[in-house]
Amino acid sequence: MTAAGAVTLTRDEAAAQSLAFGTAGHALLAIEQAFNGADTWATAQRLIKQATAGRVDAGTHTGLYYGAPAIAFLLHTTTADGCERFPAARQALDVHVRRLTRRRLTAAGERLRQDRAATFAEYDLFTGLIGVGVLLMRCAPGSDELGDVLRYVVRMVQPRYHDGVHVPGWWVDHDPDPLLPTPGGHANLGMAHGAAGLLAFLAHAARHGHTVEGQNEAIGWLCAFFDQWRQDSASGVWWPQWITRDQLRTGRPTHDGPGRPSWCYGAAGIARAQQLAAIATGDRTRKTTAELTLAACLTRPQLGMLTDTGICHGFAGLYQTAYRAAADTTNHVIAEQLPALAALITDAEHGGDTGFLTGNTGVALTTQTIRTGQPPQSRWDACLLIA
Repeated sequence: MTAAGAVTLTRDEAAAQSLAFGTAGHALLAIEQAFNGADTWATAQRLIKQATAGRVDAGTHTGLYYGAPAIAFLLHTTTADGCERFPAARQALDVHVRRLTRRRLTAAGERLRQDRAATFAEYDLFTGLIGVGVLLMRCAPGSDELGDVLRYVVRMVQPRYHDGVHVPGWWVDHDPDPLLPTPGGHANLGMAHGAAGLLAFLAHAARHGHTVEGQNEAIGWLCAFFDQWRQDSASGVWWPQWITRDQLRTGRPTHDGPGRPSWCYGAAGIARAQQLAAIATGDRTRKTTAELTLAACLTRPQLGMLTDTGICHGFAGLYQTAYRAAADTTNHVIAEQLPALAALITDAEHGGDTGFLTGNTGVALTTQTIRTGQPPQSRWDACLLIA
């Protein structure tokens, strides 16, 4: 394995080091199976070698789901049982990750000084500093870099003016999806790209003793933002996927009912983020409300809105999110719904997508949780910000 900065990789090299769609995700499954006896370490080692056989991209565009940070996360999952597997590779990659973090923080600081809008690539879980922060909590929990990522998040969530409009600090000018334009920009609410991810990251850090000045205030502001945009319906509490300029002006979303209760954008991921925040701050009322909200996602009609089995926006992501939430409460309202959801996953026919994020690999990882009835030994689901 050779970690390299600005290089041009072949298609196969790039695919291998993708956690979302490539070999790195397949290796994540093999590692968890090796831990729980469903497969051997020989299989895991073979896939890890495939993922790292070529040059590993360590450019500034890499993040938790691609390149050096993705491979570092993968290798750190192998040490969950206390065994020091791949120590030299992990140490080398950790150096690259910390150097990458510094470069990314410098660029983000310059953007903030120029008072320009953020981008998903700067801050989100998949490609941005939240994802890098997740990795740092695992590989360098006492580092200056983790503290500086937390300070960055605390600073960037504060409201700002954008073209004369008071907007959340993570406001972006670009669309959430090329097929879903948001003229004038938007503020995302989801776990993958938005406020829920920011909140979950700050809450996880606080729960593990990683705090900086202003962190509790930032958690409070994000919770207040979710309170402002909370919508109540007969089928449960929900939030819009994002807020546009027009919605900021009117103070209400443009659609009148909940979307699918997915991990990435839906009420399930948002509720888990709020539960984590409530645990971190001792807010019992918010914790109970979040748990009831997540429980409602596990019943119809909300459950019927999911149309696939994958992690990102399907049954597997909902199950793993709910499983982790159930483990953090003495209220049985979530746990009581899990067997029925598990049956939907294990009985389903799975398509041809083999990836972690949207395909069979992610479903198989969740199936391991269902089969063992235990939290993942590798803590692979830390990359979803739910654990």
